[in-house]
Amino acid sequence: MNKAITDGLLLMPPAFAAGLAQWSSGDGTPGSDTYDGAVNAALVPADADFGGCLELVKLEAVQKLRYMGETPILPGCYLRVTARVKAVSGNLPKVRIAAWAGDGSGDHVSGLVEAGDEVTLTSYGSVVEVSAIIGTGARGGVDMTWGSEPVYGHFGLDLTGAIGGVVRIDDISIEDVTSAFLRDMMDWVDVRDFGAVGDGVTDDSAAFAAADDAANGREVLVSEGVFFLDDNVTFNTPVRFVGTVTMPEDKYFSLTKNFELAAYIDAFGDETLGFKKMFQSLLNNADHESLDMGGRRVTIDEPLDLQAIVANRTEYKQRRVIRNGQFYVTGDTVWDPDIVTSVASYDSNQSRTLTNVTNVANIAIGSHVTGSGVGREIYVKDKNEATQEITLSQPLYDAEGTQTFTFTRFKYVLDFTGFSKISSFEVQGIEFLCNSVASGIALSAAGVAFHVKDCHFNRPGWRAITSIGDGCQGMLVDRCDFKTREGGTPAQDRETVAINTNANDVKIRNNRASQFRHFLVIGGTNSIITGNHFFQGDSEPAGLRTAGILLGAAHCAASIDGNYIDNATIEWSNEYEAEPDFTSGYSFSALSVTDNVFLSGHVASWFAYLVVKPHGANHYFTGFTVTGNKFRSINGHIDRVDRIDTSFAELDKTKSKNIHVEGNTYHAVGDGMRNPLLVEHDQNSAAQTWVVETQGRLPFEWRARTVESVVAKGRIEDGAGNPVYTMPYVEVEKGANGDEVHLKWDVPVRGKVWVKVRMD
Repeated sequence: MNKAITDGLLLMPPAFAAGLAQWSSGDGTPGSDTYDGAVNAALVPADADFGGCLELVKLEAVQKLRYMGETPILPGCYLRVTARVKAVSGNLPKVRIAAWAGDGSGDHVSGLVEAGDEVTLTSYGSVVEVSAIIGTGARGGVDMTWGSEPVYGHFGLDLTGAIGGVVRIDDISIEDVTSAFLRDMMDWVDVRDFGAVGDGVTDDSAAFAAADDAANGREVLVSEGVFFLDDNVTFNTPVRFVGTVTMPEDKYFSLTKNFELAAYIDAFGDETLGFKKMFQSLLNNADHESLDMGGRRVTIDEPLDLQAIVANRTEYKQRRVIRNGQFYVTGDTVWDPDIVTSVASYDSNQSRTLTNVTNVANIAIGSHVTGSGVGREIYVKDKNEATQEITLSQPLYDAEGTQTFTFTRFKYVLDFTGFSKISSFEVQGIEFLCNSVASGIALSAAGVAFHVKDCHFNRPGWRAITSIGDGCQGMLVDRCDFKTREGGTPAQDRETVAINTNANDVKIRNNRASQFRHFLVIGGTNSIITGNHFFQGDSEPAGLRTAGILLGAAHCAASIDGNYIDNATIEWSNEYEAEPDFTSGYSFSALSVTDNVFLSGHVASWFAYLVVKPHGANHYFTGFTVTGNKFRSINGHIDRVDRIDTSFAELDKTKSKNIHVEGNTYHAVGDGMRNPLLVEHDQNSAAQTWVVETQGRLPFEWRARTVESVVAKGRIEDGAGNPVYTMPYVEVEKGANGDEVHLKWDVPVRGKVWVKVRMD
């Protein structure tokens, strides 16, 4: 590159023969003295060595000679100033190339090197050549590194040493020697050419910005070195890294034209730091909607507190994505859960608050809460240290009063809990290699439409996806694979949970999970759970089985459709109610379980796929659909597919409505359940009262509350064999358990009937 050629810059000063008015005896600035008419300067028209030249008598300690024209200084451009000098008589001086640096306002730029190396004249008549190179970048061979502040210079030479000597000076030349440093044709610019130092200490932010401005579509090269950036830096051109950058945690670095993890790793020389700075840029720059890891593995040895990484954001509501990569967890104790015990009080009138919490400062937001009367998957949503209060993700069903609670803070690969709200965020195609110590994702306390898609959670230490509050509102989890670390552990001894939710409208679809304690704990309503395969069996003889899906609200408004439920139960409870006894509302209602495959093996005969566990008295069903399911047990029969867990309370079987249970298939199951239940009754001896038994075949061994129809199967006759054409009336809820229907006839009769009995 040569700016005199490519841009037509005028670099060469005029010959002395053109007049000495352009040559200053000072700094060359406007108004400084010139050699025009000076007593110690004369033009020599015909020197044997130089032709025309300038003869000077040295009258000062430093005799200056400066061209008064403003020679431009351009980023990336390097100038060589050359002078040929010989001593004629008198004392022999020293000579050096010298200059004066000026900024855009015409002021002197101080603190720069403005002179080259000195050369001593040792004899008369011998021609000595001196030169120096001036440029913006600190490169080998550059004598005067000026950086980006000067925009022009006044160039010439100095005579130093003893005074009184006479010298002759050939015309001074200034030439562009950039090609000595850079290729003749470049598609990049180097940050060093714009004043970047790369010593890890000097702030090179301005030089990086200048290089980006000057690139004009070309690539920017960050050459060898460590470049400290003390300000936010955004590149609008592609950047290539040979050296690395370092910057404060709160400053962001945006590569808008090559926004990819590989570039950030090259920039910062570290996988984890590269990911952090790229995530920081993702939330501070509108040019990109996704952080594409490019299939890279990032090894992390500590949890990623995402809000601490982006400290200038406490919430974020625009769509952003992390996709296409792998996190590999290393380390051990850094991932250990933090466990704090504390005495606190609970009042059901403040159903989501713990008060008078001792040691509250040491309890982390996002901690898992356990204690007497505490439901499963309860978390610390927020806290107020000043008032010693903790906000819970769900109410507690039986914790009235004061007790000691345990708060366990799991450590997550991606931890969003520092944000008050995150909405429309997506995690796609990420593999979490948790190595049995780290958990996967923790959501913020609030937010809408978080989406986890096509991800793999491999051996999470405690949890895969955790909602600590309402950050799961409208959450979608699609086509993810959850692999346990507890494969050899009996089901009842497992501790890991794949997913929990607290808010409404979640969609959990087409996922696979193996051998967790729970696949899914649902705390909100209006959930759609479809197409999942979760299996939780073990090799224990007559083994226990845990809830694959746990519904924590009685009125759940959930659809569980088309799943493969393998050695697991659907457990329906109301443990997320501060006053679990039923007094008003809908009680257990609005659940549809349709077209699922249920399979079990090596289980106790009392095992059931559908378990209802009321935590308070007087509850009943007010809306429940079970249709089109396939129930099968292998390696042993089970008694029935449905069961009420009466650990806390029984359901009120004198009430129920809107129950639809039919079209299911049962294999190796003792009693299939149906509602309505069609019972064939054969009365062999004449009787005025026929006792029709349901034999526990109504769902949950319910009471026979209504009869839809009674249809005679053939002739009804009296004891003498005469036909009887009258119809009976019915009495329901008869027998010790209320599960019988009595048919009352006018006279004793015998025969067969079909009776359609309902529990509702």
